[in-house]
Amino acid sequence: MSAKIKKDDTVQILSGRDRGRRGDVRHIINKKGRAIVSGLNIIKRHRRSRSAQEASEIIEMEAPVDLSNLGLVCPVCDKTTRVGFRILNDDSKVRFCKRCEESID
Repeated sequence: MSAKIKKDDTVQILSGRDRGRRGDVRHIINKKGRAIVSGLNIIKRHRRSRSAQEASEIIEMEAPVDLSNLGLVCPVCDKTTRVGFRILNDDSKVRFCKRCEESID
C-alpha cells in the first residue's frame, strides 16, 4: 500500500479551526487514518499531581488530525495539491503533483 501523505511531508490543514495553516507530518497512525502535524491542532490536557512534591499542570500537546483534512503541499509549485502515482521506466513507483505534474519523491 502506497501512502499519499508520508512522514516529513509538508501539509496544509483543509478544515477545522487550524484551516490554512501548514506544518510537517511528525507521525502517521495508519490504523486510524490520522497524522500528527507539528505545531498544529494543539489541545490542553490537565495532569493531576501524583505525589505531594509534584504539582499538577496543564500540558499542551498536538492531537492527531484525520488524513482527509490534510492536503499535501507540493515542494515545486508551493500549493496544496492532490497526489497521483506514476511508474517510471526502472519500475519504481513515485508520487507526483497533479497541478504541475512534477515528481514529489
